Amino acid sequence: MSLDNNQKSKIEKIISDALRKKLVGYKPETNHKPFHTRLLSKDWMAKYSFVQSLNTTLGVSIYEQVGEIIASKEFVYVEKQYKVGGIMYSKAQETINDIMNELSKNEDTGSDKLSETSRINKVCQTGAEVSLKPVKADLYLKDKHDRIFLIDIKTVKPNKGDFQKMKRTLLDWLAIELAKSPNSDIHTMIAIPYNPYFPKDYKRWTVENMFDYEHELKVGEDFWNFLGGPDTYYQLLKCFEDIGLEFRERLEEHIEMLGGDYQYWTNS
Repeated sequence: MSLDNNQKSKIEKIISDALRKKLVGYKPETNHKPFHTRLLSKDWMAKYSFVQSLNTTLGVSIYEQVGEIIASKEFVYVEKQYKVGGIMYSKAQETINDIMNELSKNEDTGSDKLSETSRINKVCQTGAEVSLKPVKADLYLKDKHDRIFLIDIKTVKPNKGDFQKMKRTLLDWLAIELAKSPNSDIHTMIAIPYNPYFPKDYKRWTVENMFDYEHELKVGEDFWNFLGGPDTYYQLLKCFEDIGLEFRERLEEHIEMLGGDYQYWTNS
């Protein structure tokens, strides 16, 4: 399947609204950098500051909204900011601790998500109840085969500590959802909106042992095509390109104004 005109219109509106808000409300927040300014020029520093701020705007919240729109045609149920919380059982919690310890120690083995899911499922209602504070999944999806996907959208280059926390979160989500319904087909995964290492594969050292690439990680094209079907990724890029062309002149004028009007760029 591909994006229909209604989906494209909604996606482009999200992008254009974000740009309009940025153009109206943006004020440079960078600290005084006299050496950088003299080395690179005030115009370059203005561009750098604006782009850094735009990177924040085009963060998880934008990708989450776009993901919801794209997935709405391929999945029977879609919800963003889905609360995952409630009860986990103590034996499942112990199993998760064991899995995390094994992954930390056995660097040559790596994650096997299917095996990990099976181990948690066997004890998902065993032991004492453990109450956990709800944590929001960016996307909750259910397909026509009743498979459930809980997805956490992350930045493109998390550090090692972040990956370890993410892995435990995914296993916790499994245990919580299986405690409610042991026969459910639950899949928990991390999504990364684009591959910064393209055309090479996403092989960031912090993820190589901790995650199961095939069953637990969706990066760039694989993520967007998973949500919307073949060619979704390139159609989404076209939406961004079209809005970029529409706003190009206004963006250039705004950046030129930033470079010329804010005195702190050149103050000593």
